[in-house]
Amino acid sequence: MSHSLLAKWQGIQRVVVVGLGVTGLSVVRYLQKLPCELSIKVIDTRAKPPGVESLDASIEVHTGSWQLDWLLESDLIVTNPGIALATPETQQALANNIPVIGDIELFAWAANAPVVAITGSNGKSTVTDLTGVLAKSAGLTVGVGGNIGVPALELLADDVDLYVLELSSFQLETTSSLKLAAAAYLNLSEDHMDRYQGMEDYAEAKQRIFLHADKAIVNRAEPETFPKNDIPVVSFGFDEQDFGLVWLEAQEYLSKQGQPIVAVEDLKLVGRHNIANSLVALALLDSVDVELASVIPALKTYSGLTHRCQLVVDNDGIKWINDSKATNVASTLAALSGLQLTGCLHLLVGGVGKGADFSELAPVLQSLNVQLHCFGQDGDLFVPLHSSALRWETMEQAIKSFHHKLKAGDLVMLSPACASFDQFKNFMDRGDEFTRLAQHYTKFSS
Repeated sequence: MSHSLLAKWQGIQRVVVVGLGVTGLSVVRYLQKLPCELSIKVIDTRAKPPGVESLDASIEVHTGSWQLDWLLESDLIVTNPGIALATPETQQALANNIPVIGDIELFAWAANAPVVAITGSNGKSTVTDLTGVLAKSAGLTVGVGGNIGVPALELLADDVDLYVLELSSFQLETTSSLKLAAAAYLNLSEDHMDRYQGMEDYAEAKQRIFLHADKAIVNRAEPETFPKNDIPVVSFGFDEQDFGLVWLEAQEYLSKQGQPIVAVEDLKLVGRHNIANSLVALALLDSVDVELASVIPALKTYSGLTHRCQLVVDNDGIKWINDSKATNVASTLAALSGLQLTGCLHLLVGGVGKGADFSELAPVLQSLNVQLHCFGQDGDLFVPLHSSALRWETMEQAIKSFHHKLKAGDLVMLSPACASFDQFKNFMDRGDEFTRLAQHYTKFSS
């Protein structure tokens, strides 16, 4: 344990971990590995919390309710990001001057390599994953996680060159000393209003990412993403400033300060939102002195996170896009925004609509060369949205009907705007089935 980390733990003996699951278990495992004598207790208000069976007998556990005495007797509380700081029991501990932190703060105490982090209402998982992939392609040893994939504490290692973290507003609430080489704030839209008092409260939590950042990466189109503190700012957007777009010989390029980096048409990622995501990843890597030319091959081949506008087949100019993660209207609208179409879009929609109003899709569909394929339990709700709409029982029936007619420039996209549990286990199962069908019928057609 380093001297600086040892100093952080000075005087701390009794630690209470609040909330289990993946994050809570990572906290317990981390605490048990520390070379200092700690009494560790766990509270989870669920009767049978996930992961409780993994705890060893040395750890006292209280489930099914709060155990206020444990909180008030502790030296430190490490709380799960899913538990609001406004919870009365947490507030009582804070009123008694007992520190309440999260796993990201513990990570901040221990991390010895540079850290970049990403927050925002939408797109942060893709940016985090892409940044990690590109950094690895440049030869760095990279730890990627946080709110995506691996918990931050499980990334800690002596041989890591760079950490890339996705951070939610919930995680940022309990983080106060995280030093970042660069912090990206992608966008802000209404979310988690059941947790926050309003948009201002939610935005304030996101702003915490800039507390100890050396540089801010912000969205030129959204002033709300700019830091309130005085740190250097690099912006991204769809004009020629900072990280943006330029036209050269009738081609659009991602650029840095007007200098072209890579042609948009060379990217496998689909949609304007993914162009923005690519710009952010480049800006983050540039902030930690990664040579951008070295990551271009990996950027060209990156096809996205599984089930999120993921290119799964590109055959003879016909692209198949798995966006099964689009379980609501807003997600499907984002997927359709700025599609570069030279042929026909075969759009697969439907499933369990959860009472949603799908009428917002109609004007967007009118602007596209689209053939709408509606399937599943609530497929009927999509039929009135476009004159091309065809009704099918299953996704496979739809694909079977058109796969042999596809031509170069056509795009087949599953972006269902619905939940999946009428016909599938979950959205991943639905996306996997789409990918299987794409590969099968592509092979069948060629």
